[in-house]
Amino acid sequence: MAEETTQAAESEAPDAASTFETGVDPSAGAERVLNQEEIDSLLGFDVNNEQMQDKSGVRAIINSALVSYERLPMLEIVFDRLVRLMTTSLRNFTSDNVEVSLDSITSIRFGDYLNSIPLPAILAVFHAEQLDNYGLFTVDSNLIYSIVDVLLGGRRGSSAMRIEGRPYTTIERTLVQRMIEVIMQDMRAAFEPLAPVSFTLDRLETNPRFAAIARPANAAILVKLRIDMEDRGGRTELLLPYATLEPIRKLLLQQFMGEKFGRDSIWESHLATELWSTKIDIEAILDEQTMPLSKVMNMEVGQTLMLGATPESRVELRCRGVPLLTGRMGRVNSNVAVRVDEAVERTDASRAL
Repeated sequence: MAEETTQAAESEAPDAASTFETGVDPSAGAERVLNQEEIDSLLGFDVNNEQMQDKSGVRAIINSALVSYERLPMLEIVFDRLVRLMTTSLRNFTSDNVEVSLDSITSIRFGDYLNSIPLPAILAVFHAEQLDNYGLFTVDSNLIYSIVDVLLGGRRGSSAMRIEGRPYTTIERTLVQRMIEVIMQDMRAAFEPLAPVSFTLDRLETNPRFAAIARPANAAILVKLRIDMEDRGGRTELLLPYATLEPIRKLLLQQFMGEKFGRDSIWESHLATELWSTKIDIEAILDEQTMPLSKVMNMEVGQTLMLGATPESRVELRCRGVPLLTGRMGRVNSNVAVRVDEAVERTDASRAL
């Protein structure tokens, strides 16, 4: 009996020693399994974080290779105007108290956005006619059921019923389509002070693969909007590829002052005042002659040059070599004067000077 106890103690001694040296219990297994939260933290993914630009883990390494796209000041003003217009139009559309808020305006790759769309959702592809390109509207399921509930007389104070695992019905798609058409009319009004752009609905999709309007690597502007109807509401997202905005890019780069979309009347008035008060030298050309350089070099003091001009000859007025006016020479009291007869017609060559 004593020998068996001694052998059991000797067999447990190596296990205790190994536990003391490595800090890992051999009975618990050689490797520790990470849970999902630890894996997400290691890779830099956060499911609860709605901002898609994480700054940690592998996501930070991926984002470091992205191009930093330019900021378009006028586009922010257009979307602020869109929010105000949507608030009014959706209140008239739903006959309810609607509040629209702008969450964020970010740059994203088109392929990354398609992979991040939470399903189920309705994706509306629309065409910008004057820009000759397409854009994308995404309406999440919460907003879809809220709109259906509000338009069909749902009881206030009760959250919209969300049924998963079934496609959207014809009634739901029709009501969402009407809401999107209202928003696109507001978009046309928001862009109108900047440039006339008409938006028309092309089609509705529920699968992101069928809503590919650009290449996955192409850059796009993502605008996140929040629509609240008292205790109901949801999100809608507007995606505009940079290729769509390229025709009006110069207009979007303007600085905003007042409600005139980049036009500063104070600066215009100041510039006009300074231009009218600017002093310039005007030369009256009586005659021009061409002579060899040898004759010019042999000129002496007191030598007379004969001009081929008469009292009836026309005089040309120039400013820094540019012909402006023609007239006739005369005299006013003791001063030599030129009476202007007509303006010189400018040519492309003279404008280049």
